[in-house]
Amino acid sequence: MSVAPLPVLRKILDISLVGQIIIGLIAGILLAFFFPGAAIFADFLGKIFVQALKAAAPILVFVLVMASIASHKPGHQTHIRPVLLLYMIGTLAAALVAVLASFLFPSTLTLVAAGKDVAAPGNIVEVLQALALSAVDNPVNALIKANYIGILAWAIGLGFAMRHVSDTTKNMLEEFAAAVSGIVTIVIRFAPLGIFGLVGSTLATSGFGALLGYLHLLLVLVGCMLLVALVLNPLIVYWKIRRNPYPLVFTCLRESAITAFFTRSSAANIPVNMRLAERLGLHEDTYSISIPLGATINMAGAAITITVLTLAAVHTLGIPVDIPTALLLSVVASVAAAGVSGVAGGSLLLVPLACSLFGISSDVAMQVVAVGFIIGVVQDSVETALNSSTDVLFTAAACIAEGDVEPSAEIRV
Repeated sequence: MSVAPLPVLRKILDISLVGQIIIGLIAGILLAFFFPGAAIFADFLGKIFVQALKAAAPILVFVLVMASIASHKPGHQTHIRPVLLLYMIGTLAAALVAVLASFLFPSTLTLVAAGKDVAAPGNIVEVLQALALSAVDNPVNALIKANYIGILAWAIGLGFAMRHVSDTTKNMLEEFAAAVSGIVTIVIRFAPLGIFGLVGSTLATSGFGALLGYLHLLLVLVGCMLLVALVLNPLIVYWKIRRNPYPLVFTCLRESAITAFFTRSSAANIPVNMRLAERLGLHEDTYSISIPLGATINMAGAAITITVLTLAAVHTLGIPVDIPTALLLSVVASVAAAGVSGVAGGSLLLVPLACSLFGISSDVAMQVVAVGFIIGVVQDSVETALNSSTDVLFTAAACIAEGDVEPSAEIRV
């Protein structure tokens, strides 16, 4: 006598990973609605999945970048510069969109919440100094703390140094990278269970009641991010590849943004993006560097968050803003966003830095940060989804523009 659930399970396993994630999402919502007491079990599944991604990402980035550079064949060009240019253009343009939206739909805040006990940088120099210090961090410490600037610096340095080693050593590096990638693939296969746990626990414990008081601010933030994801980024990609960008845009949103939305960590989503870049047929020499780098410096969503929350504080306090100052805010938000750590809520700590442009005290600015944490259930999820999916999108656009994509993979795009 066969067990009834087994055929159903087989059918589910035959569905694509994205389809399984959607099933996990729906199951998490149903669990939170009908069995909220099971949130502890669901929360455990979600934490296990996110922790596994965070554990795998640093060693994956380190090994892939090092092996890619060490095995690079002379005459084959990578496209890091075009990708970096797209990162800069996208982040600055997103900040400008946030400025425009904040003037068209000004938000005001009730600044009564106490700021969280966190240390925010005082000026842009501190942000740049922190980036420089991160680059020269101890490699072991960088791996332990998931300091991706330090990981990239050491991986690139060792990669160039190992270009002169024997072919046997290079082959060993490539095989080690393939082994780590295999482990990451197994972790990603558990994404549906992880999403199920994250959604179920979040809805059961937090809900969305606390967001109603800040609905206008949240709509401005999410509206800006959707505008960038669905209009601005496609325009940038079209400018680069001169063809319909939406198949590529929707592929990246579907296969990268969904997991990033629920993990709320660009760093944790690096393995997902690496796998997607491989499936798209992008060259490993390019995406093995551009994607982990993008998880650190490609922060359009963070630039939007910093800009909108800062201008909300400005409007609340009745501070006049002229066009040059608004443009300066866009530049500062873009540069500061590059210093955002790839973890949940990282962009909020840079709001006081932007507020200082308008003479807003640290005490008031930290109250704005507290508001950000209240709406962070949605804001940070959408922000991370935009940031992380754009890493793959711009990498793919640069590779396609240079013709460095496998023909069969490009057809799928």
